[in-house]
Amino acid sequence: MASLKEIRTRISTVTTTRQVTSAMKMVSAAKLKKAQDAIMQIRPYADKLHEILADLTPALNNIEDSIYTNQRVPEKVLLVVISSNRGLCGSFNSNIVKQTIRLIKTKYFKLYKAGKLDCLAIGKQGEKQLKSRKISVSESNHEIFDQLNFENVNQLAQELMTSFSSGQYDRIELVYNQFKNAAVQICVSEQFLPVEMDEKAMDNTPPDFIYEPSQEHIVTELIPRSLKIQLFKTLLDSNAAEHGARMTAMHQATDNASELLDELRLHYNQARQTAITNEILEITGGAEALNS
Repeated sequence: MASLKEIRTRISTVTTTRQVTSAMKMVSAAKLKKAQDAIMQIRPYADKLHEILADLTPALNNIEDSIYTNQRVPEKVLLVVISSNRGLCGSFNSNIVKQTIRLIKTKYFKLYKAGKLDCLAIGKQGEKQLKSRKISVSESNHEIFDQLNFENVNQLAQELMTSFSSGQYDRIELVYNQFKNAAVQICVSEQFLPVEMDEKAMDNTPPDFIYEPSQEHIVTELIPRSLKIQLFKTLLDSNAAEHGARMTAMHQATDNASELLDELRLHYNQARQTAITNEILEITGGAEALNS
């Protein structure tokens, strides 16, 4: 059994750790509320914008001429891997890396072997884990989470759209954690570019709409706007999921520390009782020796 001093040192260490994890849990809970409000506010707008685009699709005769809907055989692919800048959030980052590796080994294995697959890392933890697994990261953008607003995301989305329209990449895919609730994050991968149009909607009879301005203007304005909103929603999803994962992880860590403290205090009391018993036995034995 460990000595009383060793147990007291461990109790002090675990108590300090519990205070840290409890504080981090409360900070994450406060940040989660703000991040959750942001993603809940933008989802209806993003969904409605996508619905409008789907409704207009059958009537747009020149939809195939849009540079953002041009389906090409993927000869060069970009994976946008969205993780977090900080750790201590459970399996949040490792799930993203696992999903990325799964895509590389299955869907894009030939392109990866041919050096035709690039990774854009948004989040330091994802980049670090990818590099530790010998997967090269061609570019990174970690600062966007420092000030997550539409203006900064708009610039990033424009860069991605330009890289696709210029032919640098034939397909761009997003890998991120989708926020469901504080305890559940869903790791998903979805195609960002080219825009996939609803085939069922394309087969339907076009609604009798009068377009003002022209159909061409709608294509050139609505699709880019939808892409920017989609990327913004994706980053807000990941941000809310990160805070939810960290709050849950710190809650579990705090509970584990409390359980460990109870065990340590029990061991400490047992060791202290044993030490007192031994001292009494030594005193009694010494007194009997003097009387004999």
